[in-house]
Amino acid sequence: MNFHYSFSAAKPQAKVPARWLGRSTLRKLWPYVWPRGRSDLKLRIFACLALLLAGKAITIAIPYSFKWATDALSNPARPPFFSMAAGPLVFTLLYGALRIVMALLNQSRDAIFAAVAMHAVRRLAGEVFSHLHSLSLRYHLERKTGGLTRILERGRNSIETIVRTTVLTAIPTIVEFILILGVFLVQFDWRYAVAVSLMIIAYMGFTTAATNWRIAIRRAMNESDTDANTKAIDSLLNFETVKYFNAEEREKKRYDKSIARYERMSVKTYTSLAFLNAGQAVIFTVGLTAAMAMSIRGIVSGANTIGDFILINAMMIQLYQPLNFMGVVYREIRQSAIDIEMMFAILDQRPEIEDRPGATPLHVSEGRLAFEHVSFCYDKRRPILEDVSFEVPAGKTVAVVGPSGAGKSTLSRLIFRFYEPTSGRITIDGQDIAFATQASLRANIGMVPQDTVLFNDSIAYNIRYGRFDATDAEVREAARLARIDRFIEHIPGSYEAQVGERGLKLSGGEKQRVAIARTILKAPPILVLDEATSALDTFTEREIQDALDIVAKGRTTVVIAHRLSTIVHADEILVLDKGRIAERGAHQSLLERNGIYAAMWQRQYEVRQAEETLRRAAIEEGIRFKIEAGAQASEAEPPNDGSRKENDTVPTAL
Repeated sequence: MNFHYSFSAAKPQAKVPARWLGRSTLRKLWPYVWPRGRSDLKLRIFACLALLLAGKAITIAIPYSFKWATDALSNPARPPFFSMAAGPLVFTLLYGALRIVMALLNQSRDAIFAAVAMHAVRRLAGEVFSHLHSLSLRYHLERKTGGLTRILERGRNSIETIVRTTVLTAIPTIVEFILILGVFLVQFDWRYAVAVSLMIIAYMGFTTAATNWRIAIRRAMNESDTDANTKAIDSLLNFETVKYFNAEEREKKRYDKSIARYERMSVKTYTSLAFLNAGQAVIFTVGLTAAMAMSIRGIVSGANTIGDFILINAMMIQLYQPLNFMGVVYREIRQSAIDIEMMFAILDQRPEIEDRPGATPLHVSEGRLAFEHVSFCYDKRRPILEDVSFEVPAGKTVAVVGPSGAGKSTLSRLIFRFYEPTSGRITIDGQDIAFATQASLRANIGMVPQDTVLFNDSIAYNIRYGRFDATDAEVREAARLARIDRFIEHIPGSYEAQVGERGLKLSGGEKQRVAIARTILKAPPILVLDEATSALDTFTEREIQDALDIVAKGRTTVVIAHRLSTIVHADEILVLDKGRIAERGAHQSLLERNGIYAAMWQRQYEVRQAEETLRRAAIEEGIRFKIEAGAQASEAEPPNDGSRKENDTVPTAL
């Protein structure tokens, strides 16, 4: 199969300004958190908000119970509300009860919101996965699968992180900030509120600046992580090739080079995190010390009690947790935004091939396929097809041959609309496929490629991939027609046997038969065989060709062939050369023209003759070896005692 790549430089994506990145990500995430038509999830969000407010009200009450217990102990003559004996104990029990209720409310809130968060994860991850399948073949050829899967994995985790930290941490923390500032303003005076406000502003300002600095480090770490993961997957997928060339050490060094960069970036990440945590601790401690110092002055002057001192300490310590969470929240949202922006960048990619407005389903009555003055290029500097016109009548077979790089496999990709022609059009029963829906087009075309890649599942699953609603009986019948049923029935597990990664547990011929079986099951009116036997040995090729003849019977068939012996019975043969149809006609007429086709046939005929000569020589050598071995065995045997006839040895050996 010919592969053509576009070597044009990829356009760099415009980077989103760091200050807008988190806001942009949250704005894009909102429709997934607040989904349309899901009143049950919205009800959960309202329930979470109610539990949030109740939990924060109790959170503020906890330091007060601590204050009342302290005042009751420090001044037993004037207990705040209760008797001298009962006061401290009651307030201590109240303190414990409030903490228990707060914990229950918070955990209930988290449990109720879990369904909302995971639904957002599922929807967005599903949309990205589906969108990846809608993108063009060119997009996937220019990117590494390992890198894409890593983006999906990190993006999926980041969705959950952003949703949960925003709703379960950021909003509750903001509410708690407001309540605590209100307490300081009402319970004490404006100076306390100003001191705490300045501390919060300094804390958040430092956190923001330090986190923005760490973003570049985090981005570099993620890039090196993706690069290392891509190299690992690429190497493991090519395990046999690595072994063929004794390249284990080379692959190890290649992987280690990527992982070494990841190591350096990880060390910088943790070092910068330590700097951030240290700065946050210093700022908070200064604010805490200032508030407590003001409280001591109030106690000395008689304006405050010992309980007020404890209240300020408990309130500030309690403030530290949400403040620290805000630092974590900001870091998590910023860092997750880096991961998820790549996922949204995938969603922003427009498919190269889309159904046109007003596209209608393709209706195939006969299956007549026609190319009308089709030209195509992957890169404008290198044309692949130029003014190609031909027709495949309904139920007939047209073969396409030509030297490597002539554009043979490009024809199949254009038929499937993986690419659009630069000019000209392709029709099926007179309908321009450019104006048909892609789903209906591909539903009417079957494909047996040269290199069949199977899913890492059972044989039955891979055959049923042709039509998922097929019954077990239909799957078995398809296997029988593809002449793979006996093989399947004699292996452990039968139809439920696992084929392994990319089908590597099966031989090339067995994989081809599975591909033929699932195409039989699909039963399309149009069939494309893209060099389906070129990678097989001669014996297997003949068996596969018999199965392909069964599939193609009565169907409009385009055969892209390398071995000319497989297409001698085609109704018409097209010879592509440098993107143009150089010759066309039946097999015999093309031989009589003594042109490109005849030259290709002669070369392949000479190769077949040489292979046949070698095969016969090997057979004769094997027979001679058996005769000589038989004669030696005869000489080594004891004299004949009459129990067997003379000269039995050589015929038996033969």
